[in-house]
Amino acid sequence: MKSLLLAGTVIVATTVVGLAEGLYWVVGNRATNTCDIVTSNPIVDGNIWFADGPYNSVDDAKLARSTISQCPRDQPPADNPK
Repeated sequence: MKSLLLAGTVIVATTVVGLAEGLYWVVGNRATNTCDIVTSNPIVDGNIWFADGPYNSVDDAKLARSTISQCPRDQPPADNPK
């Protein structure tokens, strides 16, 4: 029974990691006073003061960034997510 439970846990963990690929987050960077679009799930501490997402595409993340009041309006284009 323990081996079945362990196998199920490994399968679920692998599936979750696989689903996280191709996702985007909008993060507020306190050091640069910008909102960046990143491709990994951010840890909110230090220079990152907020994170929003995940989004399925860069276009969705750009749209979300444009609606977040903490993000400066003159953001550079996010053609290359970090």
